[in-house]
Amino acid sequence: MDTPYHIEILKRALGERVSAKALAAMTQANLRQDRPMGWLHPEFHFDDSLFDKAYAYIEENRQQAVNSPNPEEAWAAFGRLSHAAQDFYAHSNYVALWIESLPAPNGGEAGDSRLQPSAINALDANILAHPHLISGKVYWPIEALWAIRALQPLVKKWTPKDSHAWMNLDTPETSPLFPFAIEAAVKRTVVEFERTLALIGETRGEAAMQAFVGISEQ
Repeated sequence: MDTPYHIEILKRALGERVSAKALAAMTQANLRQDRPMGWLHPEFHFDDSLFDKAYAYIEENRQQAVNSPNPEEAWAAFGRLSHAAQDFYAHSNYVALWIESLPAPNGGEAGDSRLQPSAINALDANILAHPHLISGKVYWPIEALWAIRALQPLVKKWTPKDSHAWMNLDTPETSPLFPFAIEAAVKRTVVEFERTLALIGETRGEAAMQAFVGISEQ
């Protein structure tokens, strides 16, 4: 997702759960994943259908957040894992598969347009294990031009339909499914935060939990 939407997601998910200092540090680390060097790491963004590698990356950063006695390091680790978790919904076909899986309302077609984005289940086990779940493949070097908005139509023209260019839900302009990706990403960020916080408590106790949410910094 583009920068403003990662910021929005983190603010909605964690704005009332952590201190302003903690949120700022998490947000900074989250956004740093989109630096040019980060483009070379598909696990940062759930690209190329490398789901196992991306999940391992999330857990690696969770362990860093849990084990670090330094709150700044823990916040940075969570910021990195939150970026990957959020991009899962923007870079895969999870949202489309979830909508397609819904029962047809009142005898109509599945994926009724009246469905509200807030209804999305961000962790539907059936969709997470769906045989057709994929994420966009990044076709280098042509997709490096995606960063230049004026060239995006050309990138789509020159890349297959399984490319990041065609599949991404990074901005509202890419697809009507974008609001669903945002809502799923907010819900997933809350889940990842609660998992991380609980594990910190189990591993290092209440004081470490308070440090992670930034209570001692307020």
